[in-house]
Amino acid sequence: MNEEMLSLKPAKVFYYFNEITKIPRPSKKETLISEWLEATGKKMGLPTKRDKVGNVLISKPATPGKENVTPVIFQAHMDMVCEKNADTPFDFDKDGIQTYVDGEWLKAKGTTLGADDGIGMAMALAILDDPDLQHGPIECLFTIDEETGLTGAKALEAGFMTGKMLINLDSEDEGQFFIGCAGGQDTIATLKCDYEKVDFDARYYKVTVKGLQGGHSGDDINKGRGNAVKLLTRVLWNAYQDYDLRVADIQAGNLRNAIAREGYAIVAVPAQSEKEFTQYVQEMDAVYKSEFHTTDPGVMVTLEQAEKVELVLEESFQIDMLNALLVCPHGVQAMSQDIPGFVETSTNLASVKKVDDEITITTSQRSSVESRKQAVVDKVSTTFWMIGADVVTTDGYPGWEPNPNSEVLRVLVDAYKNLFHKDPQVLAIHAGLECGLFSEKYPGLDMVSIGPTLRGVHSPDEKLEINTVQMCWDLLIEFFRLLK
Repeated sequence: MNEEMLSLKPAKVFYYFNEITKIPRPSKKETLISEWLEATGKKMGLPTKRDKVGNVLISKPATPGKENVTPVIFQAHMDMVCEKNADTPFDFDKDGIQTYVDGEWLKAKGTTLGADDGIGMAMALAILDDPDLQHGPIECLFTIDEETGLTGAKALEAGFMTGKMLINLDSEDEGQFFIGCAGGQDTIATLKCDYEKVDFDARYYKVTVKGLQGGHSGDDINKGRGNAVKLLTRVLWNAYQDYDLRVADIQAGNLRNAIAREGYAIVAVPAQSEKEFTQYVQEMDAVYKSEFHTTDPGVMVTLEQAEKVELVLEESFQIDMLNALLVCPHGVQAMSQDIPGFVETSTNLASVKKVDDEITITTSQRSSVESRKQAVVDKVSTTFWMIGADVVTTDGYPGWEPNPNSEVLRVLVDAYKNLFHKDPQVLAIHAGLECGLFSEKYPGLDMVSIGPTLRGVHSPDEKLEINTVQMCWDLLIEFFRLLK
């Protein structure tokens, strides 16, 4: 066990979180964590079942005298976003997360921490493993593949769980209770590459944009952070106009639900333009440092020599690709007309990847208004249709309509005020939560989403504010005390 974890409170929550960090659990590869959860439930002597896709439900009967209390479901997802720094040797399929305490925060060494949503799983398991808790019927639902498609929630069968209230443990700000979320959809464009030989005396370089914060493509989309795909494209587009730069390879961004943090291109530049091009890249480094001095002070544009390449992208193909990437929308598209300060609609230009003879461009769209989500999907799709790309859109997932008269919300608010002598914030979130899908499968299910404070999720900067875990735990204990 990580010795630092032993000193953290609440002890049982961090015990389970430590156990979870040892188990590889990338999205769509949750077999090990699913089997472990099933085994853990059975080891506790509790009714446990696993469905055909790997979702796990562990039930705990009411303590004597509490049989008529409203049954509650606690829910968290098993998978984690697997992001690491380029210089960190790590295999998410095999290695356990290396955690450490840094002051008030728990962090990971060069990778995502996986507190999204490992800490939610840990709190649910600690509830099941608390012999002193007085409670009504409890179910703890652990779903697969939330991060890359909400697959577990989509596959959940009616009747798998029986609770009347659900507390989703996947939010990231202590003191904020979420009662609604945006729906989402992905748009993916694929281009078949055309090539030509380098027919001039060339110098070869690797142009890199890095040092960006990145972050969650929903929660962080309104924070003005740089996008490595957009910034790299801007460098390449201008360098083609001024120095006849030619692109041989491009790799930027990674996951569909993360703002791109890093990217590079392998390029050829005419020898006579080498000096001016080198100076231009230095100037763009300074420009980006100025433009993002508050939101991304670590941004860098670097240049290093690369090996000679024989082929580059055919010129008209390169023009089309760079034009489309340059004009493709990214960021906030509309703010809510009903909730002050709340993002209604956004889109994320997540990645551009050249693999063999194809370039794949991945984007994701979110909105709490279905018609506006479709409008931005159409805008992104058209951007790439116009250059002849093959464009597909995913089925997406629904939003979750707020219910301000929720009973589970009322009890949690009362519990919060009892403990902390102030009101929590009741909000909707511009991110996908599984609650929207649960409401389709279980009409009338009364839901709210809470959690401790996380920062930098979906990036190697992810960190968990330790004292807020205790606050969240205390809230759940008081919730049980008040629930009738």
